Amino acid sequence: MPTYRRTTRVPAPIGEVWAFHSTIDGLRELTPDWMHLRVGEVVGPDGTPDPDVLAEGSEIEMSLQPFGVGPRQRWTSRIVEREPDGDAPVEASAHFVDTMIGGPFRRWEHTHAFYADGDETLLVDTVRYRLPLGPLGDAVGPFAKIGFEGMFRDRHKRTIARFEP
Repeated sequence: MPTYRRTTRVPAPIGEVWAFHSTIDGLRELTPDWMHLRVGEVVGPDGTPDPDVLAEGSEIEMSLQPFGVGPRQRWTSRIVEREPDGDAPVEASAHFVDTMIGGPFRRWEHTHAFYADGDETLLVDTVRYRLPLGPLGDAVGPFAKIGFEGMFRDRHKRTIARFEP
């Protein structure tokens, strides 16, 4: 299965970077404008609408229209893993994993990992994916990384800018 990975050093302590990425507002702020993100319903694991923290079991319904071209792509993600969970303090590392449970890919698993490095944080995004269209999608899957690069480069640039002194 193809995998995309991007690592960036963020000039802020892990607790701050983790807290920011753990919210729907973080998703909105990090998504490039050219993706034309619209967030619909956000539900916590207990069914609570618009939770403060995207805990394990939270679901996000959204739609995207890259570059404003073509029909909007509906996408539903579920947070399937989060460590530490809840409001537990973050010391050396943390991560959460969201999977697409409805959307344009046959498979999408995005791991957001955070590693403390003194007063800075290493942010590592890893996406394991399978494109639609069966064998044809599998054949061109490795080339999709080219499309992911612009989006993740922008997300990481926005993360750094948010925390720069």
